[in-house]
Amino acid sequence: MPLTDQQIAQYRRDGYVCPVPVMPAAEAAGLRGRLEPGQRSRAFLLFKWLDDLIRDARVLDPVEQLIGPDILCWSTIFWIKDTGSKSFVSWHQDNTYWGLSSRKVVTAWFAISNAGVEAGCMKVMPGTHTGDTLTHEDTYDADNMLTRGQSIRGLDEARAVSMPLRAGEMSLHNYCLAHGSGPNLSGDRRIGVSMHFMPPDTKQVVGAWDCAALVRGTDRFRHFAHTPVPARDFDPQAVAFHARAAGAMREVLYAGAAKKLQRL
Repeated sequence: MPLTDQQIAQYRRDGYVCPVPVMPAAEAAGLRGRLEPGQRSRAFLLFKWLDDLIRDARVLDPVEQLIGPDILCWSTIFWIKDTGSKSFVSWHQDNTYWGLSSRKVVTAWFAISNAGVEAGCMKVMPGTHTGDTLTHEDTYDADNMLTRGQSIRGLDEARAVSMPLRAGEMSLHNYCLAHGSGPNLSGDRRIGVSMHFMPPDTKQVVGAWDCAALVRGTDRFRHFAHTPVPARDFDPQAVAFHARAAGAMREVLYAGAAKKLQRL
């Protein structure tokens, strides 16, 4: 379903929209059965179902309303918290360490299983996508799912908005928006995948080489190498490309880090 004018206005003002229906819960459960999250980043090169998802009109139609008809998918990342896990994601802004030149990058966070408040759903700090980038501290906390445990201190938690999702729904947020999530205190595994979309005029300003999937429209700029479309799970050509793609992403995310924990 397309976003309403009110939802688009909310996204511009607050930096997020939630929830956005994508598919029935039963269809999402089918994806859960095909999940093999051994490799967290850019797994759309390994799994045909995930490459299909980043090209699904039910995902892309709302994204197009926010960034236009030409769309690149920079990456996908699995976010899995087992029941009772201490894993959390500290408050952070993705634009601080992704090396992307645009402030228009949109993250679509898709719930493969229910991601309610008790399960540690995402929380956002409305409006933080419009100002200056906030100061981050690298903590390297063992339970923090971020690459270096990067964290924003001193945010007013009372302003935070939770974004619970049912399986088959997604949220959309600007990657400059401060966001985070708590541990999974529910009785089920919390499984989600984030898909990161950008307009093709975006550049990679940290890494020497980078890639992205052209998922809709055209790319007049070619700042990113286009990823191959896998014909099946673990397509040999796509698997070989994934090795370089995942390495390039780690190079960007750990640029300047004191420790390289290899969490992606």
